[in-house]
Amino acid sequence: MLIQCGAAPLTLAIIYVMASCRLPVNEWSVAAVQGLLAAGLTWKLGLAAWWRPIQLLFPAALLAALALQLPPWLFLAAFLILLGLYWSTFRTQVPYYPSHPAVWDAVRQILPPPAAGGAPLRVIDIGSGLGGLVLYLARQRPDAECHGIELAPLPWLVSRLRAAVTGSRARFTLGDYEKLDFGRYRLVFAYLSPAAMPGLWRKAAAEMRPGAMLASYEFAIDARAPDRTIHATEGEDALYIWYF
Repeated sequence: MLIQCGAAPLTLAIIYVMASCRLPVNEWSVAAVQGLLAAGLTWKLGLAAWWRPIQLLFPAALLAALALQLPPWLFLAAFLILLGLYWSTFRTQVPYYPSHPAVWDAVRQILPPPAAGGAPLRVIDIGSGLGGLVLYLARQRPDAECHGIELAPLPWLVSRLRAAVTGSRARFTLGDYEKLDFGRYRLVFAYLSPAAMPGLWRKAAAEMRPGAMLASYEFAIDARAPDRTIHATEGEDALYIWYF
């Protein structure tokens, strides 16, 4: 939305010039200009590439929705759902990326075996979404403390409800993983975005202890090659693992 607001003054200027030159101007041409400028601004600011088609199509989609004459409360409901789902994506550049059961099982297989005595095995999914991985690991490894942290309130709430309904031992926190101490965990799992990986590596390198593992699905780290790469299923994106 901030990108669209930033593009609006230039859109008005271009539409004024078009009208002065007696070029055809209607709501769809305004939407096209606004979308192109917003997409260009997204590119100029260096935001993730997937933002560009969103910004490009947003004005036209808004016009199409208005043409359907939908009741106003639907727009409010859609806004609140999207706000709850994506929350601060504009800042973190990490959209909602759900992993799937094949990845969950690959993560399970890299966990160390249960140890007699000593500190419990602690695992955390940073950006845990709807909680699928954490709930799965809690079922498969009753000896482990399985945690998830999620910044967006709607997925966090869903994961909490899933844990409560199923009686799971999994724990979910609403918050920012950057405020965590990674040194408390034996495994940190991430399914974030390319934009988040440099900062994630700096934090992991500074805080994770010897014997710990960082696992990232799909997105690698430029600063260091992974120590191990796993493909959960043939043709799937990789699960990258770094040992400390």
